[in-house]
Amino acid sequence: MIRTVIFDLGQVIIPFDLKRGYEALAPYCPYPPERIRAIIAASDLVRPFEEGRIPAEDFAREVSRLLELKVSYRQFCELWSSIFLPETLIPESLLAGLARRYRLLLLSNTNAIHYTILRERYPLLAHFHDEVLSYQVGALKPADAIYQEALRRAECAPQECFYTDDVPEYVQAARRHGIDAVRFESAARLEQELRARGVDW
Repeated sequence: MIRTVIFDLGQVIIPFDLKRGYEALAPYCPYPPERIRAIIAASDLVRPFEEGRIPAEDFAREVSRLLELKVSYRQFCELWSSIFLPETLIPESLLAGLARRYRLLLLSNTNAIHYTILRERYPLLAHFHDEVLSYQVGALKPADAIYQEALRRAECAPQECFYTDDVPEYVQAARRHGIDAVRFESAARLEQELRARGVDW
């Protein structure tokens, strides 16, 4: 019997497009979007930032230096978070219904800037009872540590957890920890998977 339902965040609840971010940054610096992408990739800053090893203000300052950005910290946060699209991939009614019957947990590779902005922009995230975020845990999926923390906060046995993620590697990692996990394809398919397990909302 499922007692805890665990969701990935990006491309499961909230869609994103990295290209939107590069295009948003371009008017504020001397580089075109493709060059911005290359500079950020070469900087090797994103992974440690998402592991919580770089404070948000330091990350913003260093990226701004590399891109020659002249923006405030708040402006940087808005630009850095412009990758997210306004419409969610699953209806709020699904999360609200699940939250009334099951423990609802968020499990995401993310960073302090993105998650702060997402909480402001997407009220449906308030339905989650707890969240396991890479920058708070100090580990990124598919590392064992982040799944172990998710199971600790799930407050039930691994086989009593259902998890969905759009990345096959992360789904497989969850299964290795005994979690019933499926790849996210669409809201309709997710609802079928939940109903097949006797999960109602």
